[in-house]
Amino acid sequence: MTQVRADHFLPAPSSRAAELHERMLAFMRDQVLPAEEEYLAHRRVAGPDDHDVPPVIERLKKQARERGLWNLFLPSESGLTQLEYAPIAELSGWSNDLAPEAINCQAPDTGNMELLHLLGSEEQKQRWLEPLLAGEIRSAFAMTEPDVASSDATNIATRIERDGDEYVISGRKWWTSGALDPRCAVLIVMGKTDPAAQPHRQQTMVLVPLDTPGATVVRDLPVFNHHDQHGHAEVVFDGARVPVSNVVGEEGGGFAAAQARLGPGRIHHCMRALGAAERALALMVERARSRVAFGRPLADQGVVQQQIAESRLEIEQARLLCHRASHVIDTAGNKAARDLVAMAKVAVPRAATAVIDRAIQVHGGAGVTDVTPLPSMYGWHRAMRLFDGPDEVHLRSIAKAEIGRTPVLPPGRTAAESRGTAREARP
Repeated sequence: MTQVRADHFLPAPSSRAAELHERMLAFMRDQVLPAEEEYLAHRRVAGPDDHDVPPVIERLKKQARERGLWNLFLPSESGLTQLEYAPIAELSGWSNDLAPEAINCQAPDTGNMELLHLLGSEEQKQRWLEPLLAGEIRSAFAMTEPDVASSDATNIATRIERDGDEYVISGRKWWTSGALDPRCAVLIVMGKTDPAAQPHRQQTMVLVPLDTPGATVVRDLPVFNHHDQHGHAEVVFDGARVPVSNVVGEEGGGFAAAQARLGPGRIHHCMRALGAAERALALMVERARSRVAFGRPLADQGVVQQQIAESRLEIEQARLLCHRASHVIDTAGNKAARDLVAMAKVAVPRAATAVIDRAIQVHGGAGVTDVTPLPSMYGWHRAMRLFDGPDEVHLRSIAKAEIGRTPVLPPGRTAAESRGTAREARP
């Protein structure tokens, strides 16, 4: 596990941020990585359809709090900038099942906590944000739907209709991550309150306690045939009622709230994905050094050396983009960083899956079994190219921004002009 340094052209981390990084490094090395086998053993015995919490999780949470490694994702709680948080989040990505939750920086809770911090009423903060920050409960975010293309959030069909002092919710969601965890207490649900309004003012977010009558968790959705402990739920809302006071922000503000929630969430996913890529590369190098084929270590084979070198290049390039986006968030805000975050959201999962894929190849048959963490790492980070917006949507927004940009220098002659000049020069 390598020391992650700030890029030389970006601000150096504060002494406190550097100290927290060292604490996180020691926590990962001494506590988290050694605990992985205990976690996996519990899951194997419990079975893939069981979502009970392995006891090691709560033990690690207690240890993290004692070390001051808690709620580091939220600047108002931690005092860290996004750029300072990035190397710490990257370390947590080495063990995605354990470390993010151990430090209370796990999705989807982080995005929900950011949303409640920004837009929640005092009552909502007291009832839901405080226990989330304390790690006492978990939450889920219900936006994606199976019956519409949810890459375009204006498509959302779930209805949230006002009836006096209540909202009545009807619809079907899926990929509601976290809803099968027994500690999950509340959902943030996005639906349409006014289909006749402007497209970006039709949606509203409301808080729905998981035990609300009419809100039913139907099943868990596996990712590449793997069931996560916290689950990715399909949820049906059949006339579920909540008080109007459960609206997050304002009626009609759901689309803007979703963008505010997803911006930091996307870059945090990228930070953790870099850690997974680093772990895959470390495993690849270790395997190449120790495995002998055709009379010499794999590390002496030119094709393996190229795979290692390509992996290092891709990780460093992806990290630079992720850190630059983080710095712009810190200095100019989420809106100014939108295009950079979109670029990172495409580039980092691409790099991570490429590196993990190479590591699988170097491990041979062992690379596709549970004797290494590589298959589950690959599954999650391949899925990352879909969740929080598929690659194609981010590429579309990047292209639109580029097409609308005024170049600093004129582009020079067009192809047509060049062809004309060539014709004129002919004898």
